[in-house]
Amino acid sequence: MEKRYQVFVSSTYTDLLKERQEVMQALLELDCIPAGMELFPAADDDQWTLIKRVIDDCDYYIVIVAGRYGSLGPDGKSFTQLEYEYAVSQRKPVIAFLHKDPGKLPAENTERNPEQEKKLNDFRHLVKKNGSSLDHSGGSWIGRKPEPYQAHQRQTGDRLGKS
Repeated sequence: MEKRYQVFVSSTYTDLLKERQEVMQALLELDCIPAGMELFPAADDDQWTLIKRVIDDCDYYIVIVAGRYGSLGPDGKSFTQLEYEYAVSQRKPVIAFLHKDPGKLPAENTERNPEQEKKLNDFRHLVKKNGSSLDHSGGSWIGRKPEPYQAHQRQTGDRLGKS
């Protein structure tokens, strides 16, 4: 029996709803099991404990970053950044989609607070520095298996989904 991979999908929510749906649909077409906050039932655990547990159970982590920094956690970082940093610390294979030119996004989908904008830019730089990102400027976010997946496949022999 072929393994079905569980993939955590992380992003800000309302501004990237369509992109999240595209990624989740692509994962389903690859026979993967998408996981994201919109799929979780209400739980007794605090939110961050639940998020970490789900990331721990996933085989891959995908982050989508565009023009919003997102809701802040207790330490002043966005939950999206906290999730990303946690996935990296747990050595999860990471695939990141970064919007190539967030300045061209509609105003309602961009950060207006200068402090949040700086945090967003710092986060984008961190993701790019870690080398797991694909710049994207619009249209479909899906099209090819990115290099981080290909490198993981070469190292482990694992396939994400079916050919």
